Amino acid sequence: MAENEAKRVSMIDVAHAAGVSHQTVSRVINNSPDVSANTRIKVLRVIEQLGYYPSNSARALATKRSRTLGLIVGAENRTSRNIIAPIEAQAKSRGLFLSISMVNETLCEQSDIQDLCESFEEQNVDGLIIDAPTDAIFTSLCRTRILKPCVCVTATHGAISAHEGMNMLRSHSNVEYSMIGINQSRAMNDIVSLIAHYGHRNAIYIAGPSQWRGAATRLIAWRSLSTAQGIHSHIVQCTSWKSSESYARMNHMIEKFGIDGIALPTVIVASSDEQAVGVVRSLYEHGLKIPSDISVVGFGDIPAISDFFPPLTTVSLDMQQLGSLAVREALRLMNHGPEPAFPDMSHGVGQIPASLKLRSSIGAVLR
Repeated sequence: MAENEAKRVSMIDVAHAAGVSHQTVSRVINNSPDVSANTRIKVLRVIEQLGYYPSNSARALATKRSRTLGLIVGAENRTSRNIIAPIEAQAKSRGLFLSISMVNETLCEQSDIQDLCESFEEQNVDGLIIDAPTDAIFTSLCRTRILKPCVCVTATHGAISAHEGMNMLRSHSNVEYSMIGINQSRAMNDIVSLIAHYGHRNAIYIAGPSQWRGAATRLIAWRSLSTAQGIHSHIVQCTSWKSSESYARMNHMIEKFGIDGIALPTVIVASSDEQAVGVVRSLYEHGLKIPSDISVVGFGDIPAISDFFPPLTTVSLDMQQLGSLAVREALRLMNHGPEPAFPDMSHGVGQIPASLKLRSSIGAVLR
């Protein structure tokens, strides 16, 4: 070790500075009740002054816990990957390690989830966080016997609902588990209310691939809410999130409306910003101006979309808050923290809000 490298503070150092035994320091660290309030305050003050943090391996030996969370996320989807950083940051702030495994979102099978859960069991993780954006991951998880407290990050609807999934888990897994996610339905309500406010009564909805639970939840909400607002919609079902597909499908829709001699709807709502990019390209190539000729709304608030031309009205998903809540919920299931307060609860899923970003891609109906 270099001479100028600071020596790590030990428990003995803390004990010496506080004038107590190292056993007393250990009791304070592990929240033992066998320490007086004054002594606890004195030791904690010294710990903060010296910058001491306990060895993870030493804690594991003493408590039979690894202080490690297992995380399963999708390998392909950008939104899934974006949840890793906030989960890792929150875990680190709590003195936890994070063990990460990735699966293919659409090709995942039950055996894949089973193998990963068994691998985490061998690592003696204290809890699991599983991001399940697709039916493939979600249904595989719900059919797998889970042995550790588990938080599933998912949307409320898909091939099976979150409520149905919890019943499946309950039938064969005798552990604490919960489901959390972003309130997709309320976000869609914000979009529908906005376009109705601008006078739009005829719309095209570009639906995301049905095996993605967020896309399924948004489509269900769109059908119900647009009907309630008296908005007639033409639904275009995509099989991928790719802008190239939404571009091709938008070209087809423009040609079809032209052949039928029908005016285009006044607004297009896409289930993702990536799809909206393909839509905007098609409109531009057909000489249609946004928003004077037609308005466009996306979903996701991906990087740089606020600098798109025109800047895209969309919904922002707070992955930072979602990741933080996933760790806090895991700690609660492990009996190491209070229950997080969720603004909404739907189908047994604790949900946080998304926020509508109003930009210049939407305008009032002029025709």
